[in-house]
Formats: sequence, structure tokens, C-alpha cells
Amino acid sequence: MFTFTPLLGAQSSASKASQSILELDGGVKILVDVGWDDTFDPLDLVELEKHIPTLSLILLTHATPSHIGAYVHCCKTFPLFTQIPVYATSPVIALGRTLLQELYASAPLAATFLPKASISEPGASTSAASAASVTEEDGNAGPTSAGRILLPPPTTEEIARYFSLIQPLKYSQPHQPIPSPFSPPLNGLTLTAYNAGHTVGGTIWHIQHGMESIVYAVDWNQARESVVAGAAWFGGSGASGTEVIEQLRKPTALICSTRGGDKFALSGGRKKRDEMLLDMIRSTLVKGGTILIPTDTSARVLELAYALEHAWRDAARDTQDDVLKRGGLYLAGRRANTTMRLARSMLEWMDESIVREFEAAEAADTNNQASHDPRQNKADGKGLGPFTFKHLKIVERKKKLEKLLSDGTPKVILASDSSLDWGFAKESLRLLAGGENNLFLLTEPLNYRKYSDKTDETYRRTLGSMIWQWYEERQDGVALEKGSDGEMLEQVHSGGRELSWTDVHRAPLESGDQLLYQQYLATKRQFQDTAQTRGHENLDTAADALDDRSSSTSEDSETEQQGRVLNFSTSLAHANRNKLGLTDEDLGVNVLLRRKNVFDYDVRGKKGRERMFPYVAPRKKGDEYGEIIRPEEYLRAEEREEIDMQQRRTESQLKLGQKRRWDETGSGGRQTSAGKRHQDGDNADKKEAEMLDNFSLTEDGEDADEAAASANEPDEQAFEGPAKAIYERATLTINARLAFVDFTGIHDKRSLEMLIPLIQPRKLILVGGMKEETMALAAECEKLLVAKAGVDASSATAAVIFTPMNKEIIDASVDTSAWMVKLSNNLVRRLKWQHVRSLGVVTLTGQLKGPVIPTSTDEESIEGTPSKKQKLADETSETATPAPADPKPAAATVDNKADAHPILDILPANMASGTRSMTRPLHVGDLRLADLRKIMQGAGHTAEFRGEGTLLIDGMVAVRKSGTGRIEVEAAAYSSGPNAALAQGAGSFLAVKRKIYEGLAVVAGH
Repeated sequence: MFTFTPLLGAQSSASKASQSILELDGGVKILVDVGWDDTFDPLDLVELEKHIPTLSLILLTHATPSHIGAYVHCCKTFPLFTQIPVYATSPVIALGRTLLQELYASAPLAATFLPKASISEPGASTSAASAASVTEEDGNAGPTSAGRILLPPPTTEEIARYFSLIQPLKYSQPHQPIPSPFSPPLNGLTLTAYNAGHTVGGTIWHIQHGMESIVYAVDWNQARESVVAGAAWFGGSGASGTEVIEQLRKPTALICSTRGGDKFALSGGRKKRDEMLLDMIRSTLVKGGTILIPTDTSARVLELAYALEHAWRDAARDTQDDVLKRGGLYLAGRRANTTMRLARSMLEWMDESIVREFEAAEAADTNNQASHDPRQNKADGKGLGPFTFKHLKIVERKKKLEKLLSDGTPKVILASDSSLDWGFAKESLRLLAGGENNLFLLTEPLNYRKYSDKTDETYRRTLGSMIWQWYEERQDGVALEKGSDGEMLEQVHSGGRELSWTDVHRAPLESGDQLLYQQYLATKRQFQDTAQTRGHENLDTAADALDDRSSSTSEDSETEQQGRVLNFSTSLAHANRNKLGLTDEDLGVNVLLRRKNVFDYDVRGKKGRERMFPYVAPRKKGDEYGEIIRPEEYLRAEEREEIDMQQRRTESQLKLGQKRRWDETGSGGRQTSAGKRHQDGDNADKKEAEMLDNFSLTEDGEDADEAAASANEPDEQAFEGPAKAIYERATLTINARLAFVDFTGIHDKRSLEMLIPLIQPRKLILVGGMKEETMALAAECEKLLVAKAGVDASSATAAVIFTPMNKEIIDASVDTSAWMVKLSNNLVRRLKWQHVRSLGVVTLTGQLKGPVIPTSTDEESIEGTPSKKQKLADETSETATPAPADPKPAAATVDNKADAHPILDILPANMASGTRSMTRPLHVGDLRLADLRKIMQGAGHTAEFRGEGTLLIDGMVAVRKSGTGRIEVEAAAYSSGPNAALAQGAGSFLAVKRKIYEGLAVVAGH
């Protein structure tokens, strides 16, 4: 059984968020991606919350907000989410961590609002309420401002801890995951990650479970780029095959995204795209304008930064007056230094050209150190690694960005985020919008989101979506300029139009809001205290319930156990209500602790923890290093006095009116360990950012004193503690031009129509795109798959295509028919098993007989077991006529009918001779050429690999393996004369054939 349910991203007109549920046989549930869109609406996660208590594992595909944006929110909000195993590649983990750290530091709405239910009803779930009732026009905090209070965003420490829970995987390595504590057994489920392109570390997931072979491929790119290698459909980077690799070919279900299915590839490929980008930049720099390129902060920014840095290097080496020399190149992002530092450490995940460039740079640097100063060579850009920037300068502070944009010199700014709704791209837009010579260069299409639950069908759009709509409308005309290759470049005029939007920023809470926030903290603390005493019992009970469900065969019991699991999720979220009307049945065995004068509990028919007296073990507070030890509790008297004296001297030196932070010191002037760890973590992050910033500035040739001074400049006024969201209407006049160059890095229509027929899936599920492009691609794929298979569209063997909507459950199980038979003892004795690696292989020919129904009336037969005489008669009989049933022992007949199976027996003598000539020997197994090479070298032969996967043995015998797994052996021609060398060649050929046969199982019929 295999069902697929898209939670987000199926036939969506605007939201790019991706969330999908795969449910396999036995109740195994897999969540693929935890995406979120730019609105950060908790209502998008309500459906996901319902599935959390039954999830087995989680898979992540890309380090983008649409695939990983809600991961930290779910870890912080839903208690069970952190107990589910999560799997991803190392770049997705590292780059996703920096992405969400910048997201929560720049976007106030990402923290979500304080739910009103948590104030009116203690213990209510945070995702059950929404801040949709907050009006955007009203910016004042009134009596109903509870919906404006923001939850405390996760700290950098918390985000790093959540991402440390993700288990890293490598490409092309099968892995058997560990299920969650409340999941049924996985029964041999195997995960394999393959390169998906589009982003560094992006993943195509192959899921093998029983007879189900599922390929989950969303947002992949077959074309090679400067940094990101192409998808691994044909074997990875540099592969020149014409067939899809065997592991990804002919799956039972292919889940593919349709985003980009209506666009055509740019003629000229990556080179043409990069030239168009540089032509747009040159045309603006000539006029003295500034180019703003909004992009993401961790994934596609690597491709843009690499292309622009190398373009500036080429311009610096050019003796002619290149236009690029006139402008500076900057990357603005709060975590840009960390992202680029991580990029330098994951070169093996990138395209092969990046690795070769790094090796060449290292070799040039080594040679130059022996001859002269390497700095002179780096002035020309030689000896620099692919992500060691010379021209690209990194900006991580808002004030420095404002200073750069106000000097009036032409420059290129790469800023986060592509939605223009948060990050430094939004600040850059405000400062550059009025310049007529400036250019807003979009690198991906930006759609808007439609709220269908509103009666007036209004739209809530981001800044990027509004600008994209202007670009598509082209209301004020288009400016055409000639590019370097003679083609015309299109730049859309803004015409001085006004752009109005609702700006959101954080502000301190007022006195009335402080009371509501304190009430929320008290409710949350009460919930945590209750969960410590009760949560573990419920977890164990839920696990027992799931185990019971997986072992039960009754539909009624399965429904009952599923209800118990969902009730557990509800009871955990409403744990504070245990004194507000829960019945004894709801409490279960906990009634012995929760009710007074209750000393007995009926355990008959109970399972798991319901059969044991409830006991709550005391919990010891600890961190990732173990139990927390407070050194101040073990101080000697003289050490304590010395610390107190130092504290008094420090307090005497404080100026009048100066205050300490609330977590700076604890009672008795000693700092608490939790506050100390938090402060140390913040200080470490600040020191690391300052060090990296100073390093990059000094490396770019700026003065060290100026770098240190800019690092010490105070950034925007920040405050600590709880905050609320303030809405203000903002208006901006746009005079800058608009342009678009596609740097999305997503498959196009041609690649989809070419690859899907080569993959040959039995079931095709299309998600992740708008309705129009999804339906168009489904109709086109139906024709292509039918033509590839050579069958009629109405035939049962034709591929089935699904186009589900959000929350729609589709059944994509493999179409198989299986029967269970029993082997007779005589047939079992004749079987000759052959072992290939860890498998046993045998072929047999037999006669299928009907089930044997017992006829004996003695006690043994009545109990459901045939007599010994009847067994012997059945085994020696050569006819398929069953014995007549005895009508007297009706109960025995019913019992045996439930367990009766057909019997496969040996063939009679008169039929065996006729079928022996029809059976042919079969070779079973898969022989790797690397293993054959070791075997032949161990036997004294010479064996070496040659080009295109050819193994040459003794210089005369060539062994090749085709894409379908067939082994081909070729040898040089030799005569029958007495020649020692030729005889040795003949011996090599026979030895190779013998070793190949030894590595395979040769089975034949009996």
C-alpha cells in the first residue's frame, strides 16, 4: 500500500511551500519537506500538526524557505516533532541553519503571534489560533492587541541545536533509517539520496519499501551550472549516458514537481544566461546607476556570487577599459560571511569544475610561495580559490549598507531576500527606488498569494510579487538596448508609479501588553511542569498503542488505536486541563495518582503501561554534555569572599543610572549557568562575525583600522525581551527600471518531456506547480509515456498520472497480485539452494494442488490438525483431487479453512520428462567489475581499468558491463598452433569466464 497526500504546494497559484506525506504499508508515514512561504502563516501548518503523532521519519530536499522554512518553528512549537528522525545531506543542514538564522533575525513575522487561545484557555495549541484578525491599516495597540504580541523567536543556539538533530547522509549510499518512538516497524525501508541539482546538496530521494520503489524529485535541474552539478538521472556530473541509471529507472511511483513546466530553455544555456546578466549590469553601470539583485541567502546566491566574482576577475585582467571596473560588487546579508565560509568547506558537493579550480589554485599558490610574494599573483586573480573573493565585498550590517548606497557611486548589490519582504534587499529597495538610472534585476518569478477565505477576494502580496506584476504588465513601456551578442535587452520602465504596502517592525511591549505576555509565560510554565510528570507516560502509551496497531489484523482495533494516538496528541496539548473535567476513562491508569481515595484499577485486557502501576521518575536537569554542574555550589569560603569583593568593586565602578542585563548576574552576584551559556554563545557569535568581517575587509585590500572601526559601529537600535508587531502603511515612488534574468536553476519543459519517458514510471504524481502548468504537463506526459511504451492509452499497462490538490489523498500502490502456497516435504528435500552474496536463489518446477481439508473424526482432527495417516496419504498422492469434507465437525472445518493454502508438490514421473526440456538455465546476481579485478589479481593475473568502464585482463581479455547489467567478455583472436602466448590468452579467457560464473548463481529447473 502506498498513499500520497500533498499538504502544501500542489496546484498552488502562488505559494511555493512544499510539504508531502507518504504513507507506506504497515502504517509507515514519511514527511518530505517542511516548507513555508513568505507570509509565515501558522494556519498553513495546522494540517501538518495532525500528522505529527504518527510520523515515522522526515526527509529534507533543499536548503530553501519553500522546503525547510518551517522546520525550526515545528521543533519549537510541537513537542513531538524533535523526537522524529530527520535525514538530509550535509550542505542542506549547514546552509539551512544559516538561512533560518538570518530569517528569524530579519523577518519579525517569522516568530508568529502569541495565540489568543493560550490566554483565554490555558494549554491550547499555538497553531490553533491565527493572527488573521489583525488589521493591517490599524497600527495602534489597543485592547485587542493580544494578536499583535510576537512569540519569542528561536535563538541562534536553539536553531543550531535543532539542526544538530538532523542525521547527514551522502549521495548514492543506501541507508536503513531508525523510526520514531511512536512509529510502527519500518520493515526494511531503505533511503538513498541522489543529487538533484538546483542547490548545493539538493536531493532526489529514492525510497524502497517492499515492492514499492518511489522516487521523490522536486525542484531538480538536469543542466550543469557553474557551481551546482546536474541531477543524477544519468549518473551525476560528467556522465554521458543515454539511459537513466538503474536505481532511478522504472519506479512504481515518480513524484515530480511541475514548477517551470511551461517555460522553454534559453538558447545557449548557462553561457548565454551569464552573458545576459552581465550585459544588463554593463548597461546600467555606463549610466552611473546601481543594480539591486534580490536573491536568497544560502542556496542560489552561491551561483550568482561565483558568476559575478569571476566576471570581475576577467575584467581586471583585461587591458581594455571594461565597464565592470567602474562599479563595486557587494553581497549584503546578516549571515553572508558564514554562508561563504561554509561554501569553501563543501567543494566536494559541487560541480567537478569547482574542484579542479580549487586544486589549480592550490598548486599555483604553492609554486608562487617558493618564488615570490603570492600577494602579487593574487592581484591578478590567479591562485584564488573559487569562493575566495577578491572583488566581492561582504556587508553584514545595516548601517554600513546605508552608507554604501548613499555615496552615489555605481555598484552591484546582491541582497537577501528574493521576496523583498525582509532582509537587506528591502532596505536597498527603499534607497535605490528613486534613481532613474538604477535597475532592479529579478532572478526568479515571484507570484502573489490569494486568500480564498476572504469574501472580497483580496490579495496579500509581498514587495517582490508587486514588482513582478509590474514587470509582466509593462504598463509604462519597455526600453530596448543592444547586448554584446547583438540581441536586444528588455528593461521595463516603472514610470514613477507608487508602491504601497504594509510595513511590519518590532516594538517593545507596553504595560497592558506586558500583563498578557506574563499570563502567557505562566500558562506555558504550567504546561511544561505538567508535561514533565505526565508526558513520558503518554509517550510510552502512544508507542504501545502503535505497536499494538501494527500487530493487529482487525479494522476495528486499528481504528481504535489510531484514535488513541490522536487523543494522545490532543491530551498533550491540553495537559493543563486534567483537573477541568477529565473522566476516569480519560485518565486511564493515571487515575491512581490523579484521583483521591482511588486505590484499585482493573488491568484485565489492558496492554502496555496500562498494566503497570504509574511511576514518574524524577528528571535531572542537563544539557547536551550531561547533568548540569554548578561550580559556584562547590566554592570554598575564601573563594566565595573573593568573588563577592570583586562584585562589590565592579558595582562601585558603575556609573549612575547604568543598568545590567537581567541575565547578567544571579543571586549573590553570581551569574547563572543558563544565562552564562546564553551570553557566551552570543559573545562567541559576535566575535566570530567581527573576525570574519575584518578578515574579508582586510583581504580585499582595505585598511585594517577602517575595518575595525566599521566593525565597532553600532547597528540599528535593538532591544531585548518580548516585542509586538507594529503595522505601518508605507509608500514608495519607483523610478528605477525592472529587468529579469532567469537564475532559478529549475527544470524546463524540454527536460521534463525528455526525462519522464526515459524514467518510465508506473505511476506519475505531479505536484509543486500552478494548476495550468500541472494540467498541461499531465496531458503531454500521457502522450509521451504511451508512445514510449507502445500501448494504447486505455490499456491497463499504460502509466497512470495523478494531479492531486492540497490535502487530497491518492492511492498510488503498485498493481500486484500475490498468493501464498505451501511446499510439500518431498519438494523441499529436492531444492538445491545457491547463495549470491546474502541471498539464496533456487528455481523449481512443481504441480499446484488444492488445499487439503481434514476428514478424520478423531479428537486430533476435530482440533484442526489432520492425522498422521492423512498427511502421508496427501504427500504421496499424485492427483489433485481433494478428499471429501466431513460435515460433522463444523467448527474444525471453519478453523482449517482460514489457514488452508494450496500445496506445491513434485511433478509426477510422466510429466517431469516433458517439462525438463522446456526449462533453461538462468544466471542470477550482479557482478561488480571492481570485485572481478581483485579476484583476478589474487589469482595471479594482471587486471586494470581502461576508458569507459572496461576491465582489461592480461592485455587480451576485455570485460564490460552494459547499462542494463549485462556482462560482455571479449578476447583477442588466437590460432590453434603451439604458441605459449596465445595459449596463455586462451587460458585467461577461460579463467575469466570461470570467475564470472562463480560470482553468479546458475539455476535450472528440477
